[in-house]
Amino acid sequence: MIITGFILLAVGAADLVRQFAPRRWIGYLTAVVILLLLGSVSDALLPMLAALAAGALWLWCMPDDRPAPAGFWPAVLLGVIGIGGVIWFGERTDAGLIGEVWMLRSPFGPISFDLAVLVMGTGVFLLESANLVVRAALDGEHTWRPVDPASGTAVPEPAVAPAAGTTPAVAIPAVAPASATTPDPRGGFKGGRLIGPLERVIVFLLTLAGAYPVLAAMLAAKGIVRFPEISRDGETGARAEYFLVGSLVSWVIALGAAFLVWWSAHS
Repeated sequence: MIITGFILLAVGAADLVRQFAPRRWIGYLTAVVILLLLGSVSDALLPMLAALAAGALWLWCMPDDRPAPAGFWPAVLLGVIGIGGVIWFGERTDAGLIGEVWMLRSPFGPISFDLAVLVMGTGVFLLESANLVVRAALDGEHTWRPVDPASGTAVPEPAVAPAAGTTPAVAIPAVAPASATTPDPRGGFKGGRLIGPLERVIVFLLTLAGAYPVLAAMLAAKGIVRFPEISRDGETGARAEYFLVGSLVSWVIALGAAFLVWWSAHS
């Protein structure tokens, strides 16, 4: 169990540093020192070293500035390793120096140090790392076209020369969309980066609390709120597919994290 918690904690901390730290190398160094100290006082230095290696490998497999070369398969492998760490190793009976003074109680009973690390690592992973997994899943279903850096719009497909003996088609001038002339004040708003983590944390907590009617109502409310946008999708269905893929992947991550913690607490 402790190795799964440390791996999720290392991966989540690395992504938070990559996203929010003004100087990444300072953030990475601080995170490494804190995690190594945590592994030393809990008699889990080897699992912590393995977790740091997994965090470094995650940064390489899941870049934040371009589509992930391996898609979301690194997240699948991470999930398999996390489940295996919980099933095969379980909870330790000795947590080192910190285990001698550790005492944390909850309405559901005492919480061991290993379980606390797993809950903390899962929560940190849901904040930013899960965003990368959702984006990788969306990238895998999206047809990419080169973007003009000057205008920020997709580069049109190259014109195909008409075959010999045929009449070339009449070129119809493109009409610029209204948004190209009238700036949208919401254009720089990135609510999804905040809504996604909040949604996953709420799903995670409601699932552990057993508040399934509230969870179902919240998920249904999200669909109702997004219904007007989806209904204007036209014939392509792109918005509907984008919403479904992103939402389902995000919910699966949160539900899987809740199940992992529940399994660890009851095993």
